[in-house]
Parts: sequence; C-alpha cells; structure tokens
Amino acid sequence: MNDIGPAAAPLCPIPGGGDLCYTAAVSADRSDNPARADDASGRDNPSSTEGATTRRAFLGAVAAATLAPACIPHPGATGQPSAADVPAARKKGMPSPDVEALLAQMTLDEKIGQMTQADKNAPELKDGRDINRLFLGSVLSGADSLPRPNDPATWAELTNRFQSQALSTRLGIPLFYGVDAVHGDGDVKGSVLFPHHIGMGATRNPEIVEKAARVTARETAGTGARWTFAPCIAVARDERWGRTYESFGESPELAELLGPAAVRGFQDAPASEADSAVLASAKHFLGDGGTAGGKDQGDTRVSEEELRKVHLPGYAACIKAGVGSVMVSYSSWNGTPMHGNQALITGVLKGELGFQGFVVTDWAAIDKMSKDYLQDVEVAINAGIDMVMVPIRYREFIADLKQLVAAGRVPMARIDDAVRRILRQKARFKLWEWPFTNPALTAAVGSPEHRAVARQAVQQSLVVLKNDNKVLPLAGAARVHLCGFRADDMGVQCGGWSVGWRGHRGAITPGTTIRQGFEQVLGAGRVTFSKDAAGAAAADVVVAVVGEDPYAEGSGDRQKLELSLEDRALLAAAKRSGKPLVVVLLSGRPVILGDVLDGASALVAAWLPRTEGAGIADVLGGGVKPTGKLPVSWPRDMAQIPINVGDPTYTPLFEYGFGLSW
Repeated sequence: MNDIGPAAAPLCPIPGGGDLCYTAAVSADRSDNPARADDASGRDNPSSTEGATTRRAFLGAVAAATLAPACIPHPGATGQPSAADVPAARKKGMPSPDVEALLAQMTLDEKIGQMTQADKNAPELKDGRDINRLFLGSVLSGADSLPRPNDPATWAELTNRFQSQALSTRLGIPLFYGVDAVHGDGDVKGSVLFPHHIGMGATRNPEIVEKAARVTARETAGTGARWTFAPCIAVARDERWGRTYESFGESPELAELLGPAAVRGFQDAPASEADSAVLASAKHFLGDGGTAGGKDQGDTRVSEEELRKVHLPGYAACIKAGVGSVMVSYSSWNGTPMHGNQALITGVLKGELGFQGFVVTDWAAIDKMSKDYLQDVEVAINAGIDMVMVPIRYREFIADLKQLVAAGRVPMARIDDAVRRILRQKARFKLWEWPFTNPALTAAVGSPEHRAVARQAVQQSLVVLKNDNKVLPLAGAARVHLCGFRADDMGVQCGGWSVGWRGHRGAITPGTTIRQGFEQVLGAGRVTFSKDAAGAAAADVVVAVVGEDPYAEGSGDRQKLELSLEDRALLAAAKRSGKPLVVVLLSGRPVILGDVLDGASALVAAWLPRTEGAGIADVLGGGVKPTGKLPVSWPRDMAQIPINVGDPTYTPLFEYGFGLSW
C-alpha cells in the first residue's frame, strides 16, 4: 500500500499545542545521533511454527531484505532507522491531550494506524518512516528482532528514533514500543533475568513477584520500550506443553495471587520515576494452558464452567489490579479460534469483567484463523480486537481494514472504541510527557541492586524434593564436587526467551552461572568442577546439575519428559564415586525421574533460575532456608499426564504444594 495522506484538521487537541498539529518535515538523518545496528542476523533456532506468517518466514524475509545504509555505521553493525525532525515542544514533553478531543481530530487513516503494530525488522519498516507515513500506533521487537550490537544504549537509540517518527506526524501521537519482557527484559544482553514463571509460582510470594516486575519495568523503560507482553497468567494443565514454564502453575489460585502482583510491579511506578512505568499485558486470553494433549496453539476442549473456573480467575484479578492490555491466545476453545470469539472478548472480558484497556492479538495470529485474510480482519476486529500485531503484513492489514470500514462491514463505532482504548493507555502512561528514554534508566540496566532482587527470587523459587540423611545444607567444611556442563552454562540455566526467542546453550549474557555461584558462596577452595564427574571421589559430596535444553512455545512440546542419555550417564558416573549425590534439576516443568530419585541422596527442583545462579548456592550452602513449594503436581510417569490437584484419582510422585525445608 502506498502512503496515506492525512487530512487537515482545524483544531489542535493538545493543550497549548499551537502549530504542533501540522506535519513536521522528516529528515534523513541526525548528525548528533550516529547510527548503531539493528540487524537481526546471527539468530539461533529459527521457528517452525505453522501459519501464513510464521516466525521462520518472517526471519527469512528479514535476512533477504536489502538494508538501507546507516548514517555512520559502527564496525560490524547495520543501520538504525532514520531520525525525524520533531517540534521542540514535543521533544521536550508536553501534557497529555484530551482523548475525546484528539479522537475527533483523527482521520480514518490515523485511527487505523493506531490499531496497527509492526515488527521493527519488517523489511518495509527498516528506516522507520512507515511509522510517519502510516501513523503506526505501535512497534514491537519480536523475540528474535534484536539490534546489533545488542546493548541497552543501542536499544535506547533505536526506540528513540522510532519514536521521533511518530512524534513528527500531524498529530504527534507517541508510539508504544512493545517487547516480551516477561521474566526480565530477555531481549537485551546485560539485563537482569528472573526465574521463569514456574519458579516464581514456587515462591508463592506476591512481594517478590512485584519486586521482580518493578526491576523488569525499570530495565525495559531504560531501553525505550514502555509496553511488556506480560504477565503470562496461563494455567498450565499438561506438562507436555512447551510453555508450561511460562505459567505460575496448574492452579488458578496462583494466577490470581501472582498475576496482579506482576501487574502492579510493571505499571505502578513511584512518583520519583514515573517514566519507568510500563504497560502490562495479561496473556493469553483464554485457556491457552488447557489445550488437548498440551499442544501449543491447540484446542481447549472443556465446558464453559471449567473454562471459567480454571482459566478466567487470573484475568479478573489482573483487571482489578488495573492491567492496561490483554493479549489474546493463538488457541481455540472447542474449535473456535480465540481471536474471533466475540462472546469471550467483548462479552466476557470487556463486558462482564469490565476491562477498560485494549486488546491485542498475538504475533500474526489472525493470519491463522482461515485462508481468507480480509475475512479474518473483519471477524477479529468485530470480535473486539483493538490492536493487531501484524509484524510483516501491516500495509495489507491497513488497506483491508480501511476497505472493510468503507463497505460497512466494520462499524466506525468499533474503530473509535478501539482507538479510544489505545489512546487512553498512552495518556495513562504519560507517553506525551516522556516520549523518549531516560538515560538514567538506561545506565541502571543490569545494576547490582537489580541483580540482588533476582538472586533473592532464585533463593525463594527452589523446591527441595528429597533430603536423605540431612545431606543438605552442605556442611561448612565439606569438599564439594560440582559436575555437569549445565552447571556452567548461562544459556541452559536461562532457558527460552533469553536473548533470543528459543534461547540456546552458551555464554548468552552476563550473569552468574551455578558454578560461579558455588565458588563465590562456598569458596573456590572447597569446590571442584568437571563436566563428567571426573575427580568426584575426592570430594565429600557430589552435586550434579542436569535438566532440559532451552526451548520456547511449540518447539518445547514433548511426548516424553525423561532426562537425556547424556544426563543419565553423568548421574551414573557421579553415583560411582560412592559419595552422597545431590541432584539439581534445571527444567521448565516436572520431568520423569524414574530411578534418578532412588539414586540421589537429595533432589532440588531449581526450575530455570536465569542470570543469578548464586541463589542456588545460597540455599544449598545453608545461608538461606528453602521455602519453595511445588506449583505443579509431579507425575510418576508419562501415563499420569495430565495430572492436576483436585483430579478424582490423584497419586502423583510429589503433590502440588510439596516442598521440604530445614
């Protein structure tokens, strides 16, 4: 679609705005803001998800696109989007406008633009000027849309340049930049990453969840993003699901308890740093954790009574806490795609629950509803979708929605309702007052103070499942042999959604590995290390770290949840040492233990602790008592899956809520 030209408006809705309601010139460059990189090359594990616009197709399009040259490229970097000339008053920050007055001034093109969210690496968005041309309301970085170099300063410069394009439009409506900062700002190398939700669920502590979200909000705002697609309040009912670790647990009580705490942490910033508040997004509405067979993006085949009892309470609680946006699920309910379910989106969410924020789709989700894209747009918008995440096809979406409005198939009242909801959140989060990144927040990304909160979260997330002969805590003079490559691999302990969508092994980001944590807490003289348990016999106690490799979404769906042959060989070698064996399990869900449990003196579920591995040594070394309780039921074997507390027949290996201490 070609440029959409704005129509002139006689009045300015911005208090004191004067001549700010006219289109500002867009320059090709700014000499005082040299470019950094925003290439997406070098990604790991491309997606294999199905659908008309998959992540694989998107990344392929990005890789094939011709990149426009930057003004002053850094070595090994590609170009930033162009900066635009922004009127001085807008650049400085100004009062939020009256939303109704602003809405009255907007053309249809400007309204549809506000309902559109594109990915920063879409080939046609590389220079950022489509934000200006098409009045885009939001841009996101999908989990693999990372700048190069990937550091907080580069992110801040990137988002500021995109924001300048939005502010240079006729009405100067600022942009919401969105990221998946679910457990820390996982896109940014150097940010502090907290335990995934399953670990936070094990804490059962809303205070630490709120603190973690507050740190995440500060670091996210420090990169220029003011919208996080979090918290995930899915209630995971089947461990085979690849997103189990994104759930607080199998019971709605955990979503009700911890979801609102995360919302408060993200959105409720103290007055002294109000520009660190970020819009939260409760997701994925509705029933994403209940799909048949644990299939990602599958069909939740339950009665309305069960849907409401299990999967709805977390949303009601988050709405009471003031959540500003809700993301809809890829999944279906009894065969009906959620993105087209008007009864649930408009009737229940907006009507019955009184949700006043805006509803956003998941990544290219309406593409998957049917083979008729125009019809999909019509159904989704009329169902109550307010903003559409269209990473690549945003021009087509804009043209189609405009056509549907002209044909009377999407009422103008529905468009106005959607835009009103979006504008209210932009005003609520003071994007007009603080449109650009606060450098002080950028400088605080990865700070020791932030890492201390994450370390505390790790301590509280550990669940001790076995402790024969009181082998834990480790005796003060005990010599410890730590073994397994996972004990010294940052990527493994972080899991998915960690500096890339699916994550990967290796030194992906700064932090403290489990090995480094043991050496810091116990003292390097007490700790030896090997990948294969070589030398374990010389120690008093052996600690073996085993678990899952990183994954995300559908790539993590599994029909078997046993430990790998490599991990089992490690445990066998450690057992041959004849010394007490402590097994530390890194996983995003329960795994089938089999004889591993019998062979271990102690077993600790450490989940996916992320960057602050010293929290594990704090507990095992005796400095902090374990308090974590299982947020899920631990199955004896695959035949028991799915198993959830309250089932008529309930005989798990470890019950929901189990956890030892000393």
